[in-house]
Amino acid sequence: MTSHEGLRRVVLATRNQHKLVELRRILDDTGLVVELVGVDAFGSVPDVPETGETFGENALLKAQAVAKATDCIAVADDSGLCVDILGGMPGIFSARWSGKHGDDEANLSLVLAQLTDVPDDRRGAQFVCAAAVASPEGEHRVVDGRLEGRLIRDPRGTNGFGYDPIFVPSGDTRTTAEMSASEKDSISHRGRAFRSLAPLIPELLAGGQSR
Repeated sequence: MTSHEGLRRVVLATRNQHKLVELRRILDDTGLVVELVGVDAFGSVPDVPETGETFGENALLKAQAVAKATDCIAVADDSGLCVDILGGMPGIFSARWSGKHGDDEANLSLVLAQLTDVPDDRRGAQFVCAAAVASPEGEHRVVDGRLEGRLIRDPRGTNGFGYDPIFVPSGDTRTTAEMSASEKDSISHRGRAFRSLAPLIPELLAGGQSR
């Protein structure tokens, strides 16, 4: 969304450009009338350590810290891949599963290596997302979304990021990296979470009108 004078600004608490594009697209499609910007639109927003023990805790930590740093309503998410046979891991460690944060290729390769001897009928997994919105005054809301599926053995598709090339949603034969952006948004864990969050954002914006 481009900047328009008079629109309230909402900060998406991420520097991940893939995620920023996806979140803007999802929230724009809900009809939310705001100016959506990333944290890079501000000069000095510190990175927020993800010290929570759940997706919800991490999402809220980020939203609250960014709201305070920018004096704007802030939206954040924490999401990841939960593999059944791995006891729900990588989970909140999905972005740094291989040891280096944000190395998608290494993270994906490590999960595949860990599942090498796991039969196809035991490769169930879920994408899970918690989304949070917070105001500078401390008001907040947290929602979540989930997408069930299974993991294949060889990556397919180039449209997604993260673990998308090895994740096939239940009821489909394509990976989420083989789907169009609109198809993925309609079923994805992040799409579901942010569609639930979108109606809550105006509530917090209304609460800040008197500031």
